[in-house]
Amino acid sequence: MPKSFTRDRFFWTVATQTAIVNFYLGGFGPAQSLLRADQGTSLTIAGLHGTAMGVASIFAGYANPRMAHRFGRERLSWIGLLIFSSGLAMFVASPPVFLTLPATLITGFGTSIVINTMLTSMSHHYGKAAEVAIPQANGIASVGFVTGTALIGTIAIVFPHLWRLGLLLALPVAVTLFLKGRNKSDEVHIPDESGPQSGKLSRKFWIAWIGFIACISSEFATSFWSASLLRDRVGSTAAISTVAIVALGTGMGIGRWFGGVVLQNFKLDTQMLAIISLQFLGFTSFWLSHSMIISLASLLCVGLGISMQFALASIRLISFSDGRPDLAIGRTSLGAGIAIAGAPFLLGVLGDNFGISRAYIMVPVLIAIAFGIVKFIPSNTVQEHV
Repeated sequence: MPKSFTRDRFFWTVATQTAIVNFYLGGFGPAQSLLRADQGTSLTIAGLHGTAMGVASIFAGYANPRMAHRFGRERLSWIGLLIFSSGLAMFVASPPVFLTLPATLITGFGTSIVINTMLTSMSHHYGKAAEVAIPQANGIASVGFVTGTALIGTIAIVFPHLWRLGLLLALPVAVTLFLKGRNKSDEVHIPDESGPQSGKLSRKFWIAWIGFIACISSEFATSFWSASLLRDRVGSTAAISTVAIVALGTGMGIGRWFGGVVLQNFKLDTQMLAIISLQFLGFTSFWLSHSMIISLASLLCVGLGISMQFALASIRLISFSDGRPDLAIGRTSLGAGIAIAGAPFLLGVLGDNFGISRAYIMVPVLIAIAFGIVKFIPSNTVQEHV
């Protein structure tokens, strides 16, 4: 089957759901220095918010096969968006760290449910063309990510103590999408009589799963703390450094929208190796830079490299699932949770003890692990419809 698809109502609805949660991720991740300033905490304590998101992803991973079986993928996506919205409102309304941590947990659970459902529903809907469709849906999501980063950083410059209010703009968009985009047909989801997808996954799956963790760890370590490294290297303020991370999100958006088209004639694993290499080159330049202009260009390059890794690594894992995509994506979410919980927190701990610059040495190590596993564990052919 050719890697072409139609951007129908399904595509735009699912892509916009993902853009809404990415608006939050784009504003929340790079704003860790702002949150730390508000709450007067260390890098380690601030990093616990990333840990909370990771734990939420782990919970979502275990829940995914059962919830998909019970509610169906279409309905589950809306449930995830509702949970996300509830957690976001709680986060904005709860300034102290002992309240923002559980709020982040709830928001992260809803975020993971939305993203997990996007992966499985698009894999089913588009088959082989999902290699292009999923990155492009993530490209739409990057618009939300960049908007969140730019908006929250700008608010922080103009109104330093009101930056969290900007996150609330995700809520009216979510309500409007639900009213306009949901499937209003009378079709009722009937759970499969065989029960939720279950069983053992292959050794290749679990090795590739480790590579997936390395990919997500390097992405979140970069997005959470690159503003702090930029501030340390070029002496910019926390707010300006947060806005500067727009370069990272812009690279991710460009890569997700155009990358699948540019690389569509290459095999899945070749695409992965190419973009991981690009990430390494961009990160090396960023880590060595003491110039704002070079740092921004490097972050753009890192964003291009990161852009398709989540989508393509997830498709690789689905290819190892023996026709059980909901189970595979559940385990994928578990891996993402470990990465999100561990990488930003570990980098924060290392940053407190050795400085953020030295701490960032962990990122090229993660990149090397991801590259090696893709190189030596080739993917299986993905089914037309799974």
